[in-house]
Amino acid sequence: MSSIRLADLAQQLDAELHGDGDIAISGIASMQSAKTGQITFLANSRYREQLAQCQASAVVLTEADLEWCNTAALVVKNPYLTYARMAQILDTTPQPAQNIAPSAVIDPSAKLGANVSVGANAVIESGVELGDNVIIGAGCFIGKRTRIGRGTRLWANVTIYHEIEIGQDCLIQSGTVIGADGFGYANDRGNWVKIPQLGAVIIGDRVEIGACTTIDRGALDNTLIGNGVIIDNQCQIAHNVVIGDNTAVAGGVIMAGSLRIGRYCMIGGASVINGHMEICDKVTVTGMGMVMRPITEPGVYSSGIPLQPNKTWRKTAALVMNIDDMSKRLKAIERKVGKDD
Repeated sequence: MSSIRLADLAQQLDAELHGDGDIAISGIASMQSAKTGQITFLANSRYREQLAQCQASAVVLTEADLEWCNTAALVVKNPYLTYARMAQILDTTPQPAQNIAPSAVIDPSAKLGANVSVGANAVIESGVELGDNVIIGAGCFIGKRTRIGRGTRLWANVTIYHEIEIGQDCLIQSGTVIGADGFGYANDRGNWVKIPQLGAVIIGDRVEIGACTTIDRGALDNTLIGNGVIIDNQCQIAHNVVIGDNTAVAGGVIMAGSLRIGRYCMIGGASVINGHMEICDKVTVTGMGMVMRPITEPGVYSSGIPLQPNKTWRKTAALVMNIDDMSKRLKAIERKVGKDD
């Protein structure tokens, strides 16, 4: 899209228009960098004074901030949410592929829906089913008997192993691997004996998965990713993990096998979560959390020591190293005081 009338944009966003509806909007920018022809948004009233210097042609804001605006405006209840929807309307990101590339290798038994696109050097193996409007980027591999629902898009070099199910309207970024073997081995007197991973990965609708994330197939049962789940870059989801609907997982998270995470959870970046346990619905784990035990009550959970100046951290570390000795001395004092009483 090259440009859109502000009045048309307001209609699509269900926003209240103030000012000239014929202004042509060609893009979105921050309040600091926006120029003529662009639209911006004010999501926090603390920054309303910046509106005086803003050079955008229009601003998305709330009714409470309208009087500080000197340009055309779109008044909404939630500017940040409106920004997300506006960005979808004005998105200029190209599609991962268009049409069927001559160099794509597609098994004759594969079933392709209407308007499917497959990029250069992609491989579609036997028994694969692709729904309508599916887009497979260049260099992707789709293994035997995998099914991908309508409207799902894969960027370049995504690897989907055999017998995987991916729902509708999903987005998978480059380098992601779905369905590789889980880390399953038995030990025979010091030698590791591989356990074939016979389960699959089942992914729901409207799931987004970031670049270079890995989701392992189940050992016997399936690894399950619910509807509306969003997973950031470089996460490791081990075999038989279950993630509930609309849970968000930030970058670098590691989940051990057979973990169950509820719905509407938020897992902060670089967190490590133990396996064979459950986290209930509506739990937030802040960044770099180390979750070693089940969580049974909704809420916000944290672990680790926040960053400190090195000199302060060295003192903190020294105290932690001596905490066992300090505990013994405190108990001894308590016992002595108890006897004296």
